[in-house]
Amino acid sequence: MQKTKRLLAIEKIIEVEKISSQEALLKKLKGKGKICTQATLSRNLRQLGVSRIPDGSGNYRYALSGKKGVPAETGSGMNIIAVIREIVEAKGLMVIRTIPGNANATAYFIDNNNRYEIAGTIAGDDTILIIPRNGITLAQVHSCLELIMPGLHKLIKGEGMDKSKKERNTVKNHK
Repeated sequence: MQKTKRLLAIEKIIEVEKISSQEALLKKLKGKGKICTQATLSRNLRQLGVSRIPDGSGNYRYALSGKKGVPAETGSGMNIIAVIREIVEAKGLMVIRTIPGNANATAYFIDNNNRYEIAGTIAGDDTILIIPRNGITLAQVHSCLELIMPGLHKLIKGEGMDKSKKERNTVKNHK
């Protein structure tokens, strides 16, 4: 659990701030209450696919660039969100229901974001089974989904939707 929280914190820091060294990243993590050794941080950076890239001023900074497969585009996330109808939790697993014919594309989008928290997905026509890694809570999976599809839970809960859609779209057991 600590590892997942640390991985999420590392990602957020790297995305928001210009970090040029592990020492600077360790200080930022410590400021957020996430204390780890340099060796652990180094392993975490490798696991996240973080690399050092030129920052345009003759120095280098860390960036999330080691994604495998086809990178998921930000704009496509909004189209994916529109087809999701329901999220249900069941015995440590998560089921996402979509408009018929859209589960495969949605699962592909989730898988190609290469999130540590999600071991994999299995998709049918309108249903996706999300399988979290060992030690990952469903709350962490929800956070992960919100990171790759910003606004997902707000839309599913029915905010900003007409009444007929609100009645069809719910999040069950989400904390």
